[in-house]
Amino acid sequence: MIDLQPHLPILQVVIPLLGSLLTAFIRRGTLSWLVTLIVTWTLPFIAVALFLQVQAAGAPIYYKLGNWEAPFGIVYKVDVLSAFMLCLVSGAAAVIMPFARKSVASEIDSHQQSWYYTMYLLCLAGLLGIIITNDAFNAFVFLEVSSLSTYVLIALGRHRRALVASYQYLIMGTIGATLYIIGVGLLYLLTGSLNFDDIAARLTSDLVWPLEPLLAALAFIFVGLSLKLALFPLHVWLPNAYAYAPSFATVFLAGTATKVAIYLLVRVMFEVFGVALTFDRLPVAEILIVLSVAAMFIASFSAVFEDNAKRMLAYSSVAQIGYITLGIGLFNQAGLTGAFAHVANHAVMKTALFLALGAAFYRIGSVRFSDLEGIGRRMPLTMGALVIAGIGLMGTPGTAGFISKWYLAMGALEAGSWLLVFLIVASSLISVIYVGKLVEVMWLRAPSPAAAEAKEAPLSMLVPLLLLAAATIYLGFDTRLTVDIGNQIATLLLGGLK
Repeated sequence: MIDLQPHLPILQVVIPLLGSLLTAFIRRGTLSWLVTLIVTWTLPFIAVALFLQVQAAGAPIYYKLGNWEAPFGIVYKVDVLSAFMLCLVSGAAAVIMPFARKSVASEIDSHQQSWYYTMYLLCLAGLLGIIITNDAFNAFVFLEVSSLSTYVLIALGRHRRALVASYQYLIMGTIGATLYIIGVGLLYLLTGSLNFDDIAARLTSDLVWPLEPLLAALAFIFVGLSLKLALFPLHVWLPNAYAYAPSFATVFLAGTATKVAIYLLVRVMFEVFGVALTFDRLPVAEILIVLSVAAMFIASFSAVFEDNAKRMLAYSSVAQIGYITLGIGLFNQAGLTGAFAHVANHAVMKTALFLALGAAFYRIGSVRFSDLEGIGRRMPLTMGALVIAGIGLMGTPGTAGFISKWYLAMGALEAGSWLLVFLIVASSLISVIYVGKLVEVMWLRAPSPAAAEAKEAPLSMLVPLLLLAAATIYLGFDTRLTVDIGNQIATLLLGGLK
């Protein structure tokens, strides 16, 4: 019998790729969904097994494709950071899949549903590939696989603006990918390698490296990945993409895609450039902090004035990305711990919020505030879960969001900045306004004509939502899965800095 354990890293990517090939030949939406369900429910077991292996070994796991050694061959690498992200992305995909069956059937034409699941699995494979590869060019390939399939996922929305949103994202995404690959090309010209570890080893050698092309590579990669993760002000593609994509695509992308781009940026900054450049002599931290604070306030204010709930939460996502990049920009233990705790906590809370809106859209065909009036009385479990995720997003004590922001504040204090602590609290108060506005519309107003005909979400939609709402509370008390792992990640990243 074949021992699959040594091959778990490659199976994490190959299984969804094979699943996408299979769904491409299936013409029935329900059967395609079943194949996709089996694939996505397999992946978390592989991710958890890899995480446990890394924890037991206390060292990264390497998988050499074709037994070619780096830097000549492509090598997959699983350490505590990549294992954490594999668990997050595959876990999110597995939890939301039951929601997909009815949601996709109602929003995607029957002859396109198999194609939709094919694109979803390709996107998932691309995201997992970005996380697990240790090769800069291979990361670009997976970045393009995930991006191209995302454009299709968005464009398949029935609203005419979905095509415009997809085209807008295509333009911005292409610019971002181009900038990234230019930066990788500069690194290759300097070091003659594409393997992240090998590049870092060569940059730390006794050779004298020219500073200008190294800084240029950092700038190209930083801006390119900032476009992908929707760092303010490079976020313009995100609100429309989230608002007009099919509900299931919005749920999946909000919980995973931007988090993976953040991961890649952190991986390159800390493990490649951080070993050669002294960041405290460069304005990298200052740039990140300024852009993060701008995102926290400007995007939050934009959310307050939205009358489309999906666009409101999209702007909220830009603000929440600001919290994550703020923690990264602090370059200290508490800040990085808070950043990666928020990567997980925000994925849980925002996925729950978009699931609730997706269920509302399934029932009434709209997520405009005027149509959502009074819907809480007709869908109490769905909208009750939305309220729990919403108060978590505010950072209310007893929820996952509070834990993240507490450690971010601790990171700001560690950096000696009371001002940043004040800004974290002040920006969180803005989220009280837009979340409170949504809750008031749904629960305190008389039902609109659309909401009056609504009824509770189907069980397949309700169960994932309730699980994530429960997780929002659970992770506010038991922080072993977020803070403890975030602390390990922070130690790993800071340990390699020059």
